[in-house]
Amino acid sequence: MDLSSLLTVEQIIPQMNASERWGAIAELVDLLVKVGKVKPEDHDTVLNALKQREDTMSTGIGFGIAIPHASSDKVTEVVAAFGRSSGGIEFESLDNAPVKFVVLFVVPRDQFQMHLRTLAAIAKLLNDRTVREALGTAKDAAEILAIFKSRGAAK
Repeated sequence: MDLSSLLTVEQIIPQMNASERWGAIAELVDLLVKVGKVKPEDHDTVLNALKQREDTMSTGIGFGIAIPHASSDKVTEVVAAFGRSSGGIEFESLDNAPVKFVVLFVVPRDQFQMHLRTLAAIAKLLNDRTVREALGTAKDAAEILAIFKSRGAAK
C-alpha cells in the first residue's frame, strides 16, 4: 500500500486549523466529504467510527505523527486525507509531543488485512526522519503529494 495512491492534492491540508485531536479528525473527515470520498449523509457515522477507535488509545504514535483510522461499512475502498500543522496539535500522543502530521484513513469494514497493511505502510514511511523533514518544509499540497510519490516509488 502506497500512501500516494490514496491521496490527491485535494485530500491534503497544508496548514490545518485544528489545535487538538478531535478538531483535527473532524477537519479531515470534513475534507473527505468535500472531495466526495465520504457521502455527506455518512459524515457522522465515519466520524464516530474514528472517535471510537481513538477512544481506545490515541493514534498519536510519536515523532509528531498521528494516524487516526477506522473501519466502516460506509466506504467501499480505502479513503485517506493528510493534514499538516506547523504549530502542532495536542493529540495525547505516546511521547506527549504535539502532532505535526496527521494521516487519517478509513477502510471498508470487511478488509481487515488491508487495514493492517495501510497502517503499517504509513507508519513505516513517516518513521523516516528525512520524509518528516521534507514534509515539514514542503510549500504546498502539490509538493507534499510529490514527496509521498517519490518515497512510495523508492520502496
